[in-house]
Amino acid sequence: MKSVPSVDLPNGKKMPIIGIGTFQAKSEEIKAIINTALECGYRHIDTAFLYQNESAIGEVLDEWLSSGRISREDLFVTTKLPMVANRAADVGRFLDKSLTNLQLSHVDLFLIHHPVGMKGKNDDDILPKDELGNMVFDFDTDLESLYKAMENQVDSGKAKSIGLSNFDCKQVERILKVCRIKPANHQVELHAYYQQRKMREFCKEHGVSICAYAPLGAPYKPPRGSKEVPVLLEHPTVTSLASGHNKTPAQIVLRFLIQLGIIVIPKSSRPERVRENFQVFDFELTSPEMASLEELDQGIDGRLFDFQVFKGIDRHPEFTFGTQSR
Repeated sequence: MKSVPSVDLPNGKKMPIIGIGTFQAKSEEIKAIINTALECGYRHIDTAFLYQNESAIGEVLDEWLSSGRISREDLFVTTKLPMVANRAADVGRFLDKSLTNLQLSHVDLFLIHHPVGMKGKNDDDILPKDELGNMVFDFDTDLESLYKAMENQVDSGKAKSIGLSNFDCKQVERILKVCRIKPANHQVELHAYYQQRKMREFCKEHGVSICAYAPLGAPYKPPRGSKEVPVLLEHPTVTSLASGHNKTPAQIVLRFLIQLGIIVIPKSSRPERVRENFQVFDFELTSPEMASLEELDQGIDGRLFDFQVFKGIDRHPEFTFGTQSR
């Protein structure tokens, strides 16, 4: 099987440029997704403690590893520290929980899922709410000390690389000023409608790779923002390019990001879509075609995830989300 192109990380590790996303995928569904993904060549799996699907993923990985169908060296597994563990003292304990769930001795990439911290009653209270339905936040979140605890996980061998997710440029810069181990990757919402040019330029300048979540524009979510725009996969520019290349709209928007050097983690619950999303290395978009997709950028209006689902998040001092695009 031909190897998947990869992106070089600051520590010399290689991260496959395409992975399988697992957000909102549970139990039997995620087992089918992971099996299909591994069968057609994916070797990069993205999950998070918050998704509550690590155990199901771990069962599939154990089956493949135990049977010799795949070696651990061939896999790149990412998981993330939940917001209720955004304290230095909790990092190691929660990574251990993830490793137990995944049935692995280490992950290849461990990310701080979000700069905003929460306070749960116990380790199982991962989305804590008060009696009014407001999320219970930790207003003393200290990102610098939190990241130093992440570095300790590299020292222990439990995480080969560490990084960030959903930080803004200033927050990433704060980490770069104090880090002993540079963040290897920053995972953010990024797609043709929300191209995050400022963040991309900043991370490129500092040698931090970018991974795009929702690279398909989250077709299950309605369009947001001040402009009336169709779902990304139904935009005439995308569908016209798909027709011209005899590809799906999803393959076009994935190829667009890949040619920009961005790692992508598309998610689908349909096996045929999982396979199709991986078939993006047998064609190339021309410079004019790339330019036409770059013109789709809606800036901040193109953002689909604003985290207002976490009621009261605007009150947290580390919630500066979206400022990187202004």
